[in-house]
Amino acid sequence: MTIRLLPETLVNRIAAGEVVERPAAAVKELVENALDAGATRIDIVIRDGGRSLIAVTDDGCGMTGDELELAVERHATSKLPGEDLLNIATLGFRGEALPSIGAVSRMTITSKAVGADSAWCIAVEGGAKGGVLPASHQEGTRIEVRDLFYATPARLKFLKQPRTEFDHAVDAVERLAMAHPGVSFTVTGDGRTPLRLSATQGELLDARLTRLGALMGREFSDNAVPVAAERGAVTLTGHIGLPTLNRPTARHQYLFVNGRPVRDKLLVGAVRGAYADFLARDRHPMLALFLDIHPEEVDVNVHPAKAEVRFRDSALVRGLIVGALRHALAQAGHRASNTVATATLDAFSPRTDASAMPPTRFDFQYGQGAPRSSTVPRDLAEAVAAFQAPLTGFSAQPSARPAAFSDGPAAPVQDDHPLGAARAQVHNTYIVAQTGDGIVIVDQHAAHERLVYEKFKQAMVDGGVKRQGLLIPEVVELDEPSAARLVARAEELMELGLVLEPFGDGCVVVREFPALLGKTDIKGLVRDLADELAELGDTLSLRERLDAVCSTMACHGSVRAGRGLNQDEMNALLRQMEATPHSGQCNHGRPTYVELKLSDIERLFGRR
Repeated sequence: MTIRLLPETLVNRIAAGEVVERPAAAVKELVENALDAGATRIDIVIRDGGRSLIAVTDDGCGMTGDELELAVERHATSKLPGEDLLNIATLGFRGEALPSIGAVSRMTITSKAVGADSAWCIAVEGGAKGGVLPASHQEGTRIEVRDLFYATPARLKFLKQPRTEFDHAVDAVERLAMAHPGVSFTVTGDGRTPLRLSATQGELLDARLTRLGALMGREFSDNAVPVAAERGAVTLTGHIGLPTLNRPTARHQYLFVNGRPVRDKLLVGAVRGAYADFLARDRHPMLALFLDIHPEEVDVNVHPAKAEVRFRDSALVRGLIVGALRHALAQAGHRASNTVATATLDAFSPRTDASAMPPTRFDFQYGQGAPRSSTVPRDLAEAVAAFQAPLTGFSAQPSARPAAFSDGPAAPVQDDHPLGAARAQVHNTYIVAQTGDGIVIVDQHAAHERLVYEKFKQAMVDGGVKRQGLLIPEVVELDEPSAARLVARAEELMELGLVLEPFGDGCVVVREFPALLGKTDIKGLVRDLADELAELGDTLSLRERLDAVCSTMACHGSVRAGRGLNQDEMNALLRQMEATPHSGQCNHGRPTYVELKLSDIERLFGRR
């Protein structure tokens, strides 16, 4: 077969296939160009999911006629001041965006440089470049991309529905908007304006939180913890959600390197490692992290769409992320997200089928007699009036006090006790405490499980978990594979205070156990550990396996649901929670307590 050179137009289309895989990729490239041009306002119009029109208008530095002619040439760029491909301080570089987009569409660029007398325009159709012509335009640039992929019809067959492609494009703009809060963005098209963001000024960390709240929702901004850490020439900033604010997928995790949105496996793995103690493996936190590193320490050209990066010192970056996130979560103390209280209030809200409701409209005022309505039946009005009348035979004093309450006067709530003072125990499972402006309901088992788990971790740091010997060793019968797994991990378990040995086929003997557990069901603990090790397998690191085993042991050593506690024990548990980091959630990310403000309770009873 004869070797031949491909035509230039075909070469351009092949390059375009690497860079512009869908309309969202074209939108991303054009918006990045606008940001690199110093724009403070970017307006995007998308029609038919990007197939028929993509228009991006900015107020950046603009281009002269000569620059405009070079901009659509392959390997021409303003984003590489020297010849060092590793020293890239912009949102480029592969340098293929404009010529690649022009190779598969009908593209028009109109631009006016700052301080210039006139604007200029150039058109590129299917890779064929026209001449530079004078035009009318304000300072800045407008790029119109029409009939995307008309020159490569096969690519059109693989596009999704217009609504789906539109949403992908909006997502690409949102990611860039997160990293640039000082720039205003609008996205319109197909009769919708899904994105309208005003520029936010002020301190960068605060401005970013405002922008993140606008994009990720108020619940994130209300429950976000700031992150600020530095190690050498690497700086990490951003905001992370409390563990109790989690999602079933990692879709709400936004990671940036030098302002560039990336989807990097190393960064995702570091986030998972940082939250390993606080979330189940099928739950994911919400966060936005911004990593700033010297351009020479990161390679941004390893992926055609610039979605992945490669670090020169990946261990330093991973260690910085894990350490910074764990420190930020520790600083949050016992705090849990306020979405827990919101979900609780929603559970109290009546759910009725509107179609089943009668057409009568009541104008009911609390304490103002019968409801006023011209369509209220007489018997219903009389029933409401009777309900509002003073009840006969009702005593304001209770006939008997619940056993969980103290007969003496209630202890005052101290200002330095965020979780309040214990007032009652419900169903021997939940502690009800009174705070200065509401109530707190604590799941005693989940809360104590976290406390014991944190003690295990601290004991391991301090030199090992203290062990307590058994006067009579406990023999535990298991199946042979389970016993073999435990014996194989005997040294790891010894670090956690559990000393066991093989004892014949399918049996192990426990000679010592962690003193932290107190009185516990040793046989149940060993069987649960065997099941845990079977599920974990060898896919996890030693550290992760130890954390998982710690969690199982903490569960066995915690106060069980159904155990009655006196008032001193309940208050002691509350004080320990206040002094223990991460006590707002159990080891699986579930909340350990729910706080309801007095105003919330008043709304439940119609007082507000």
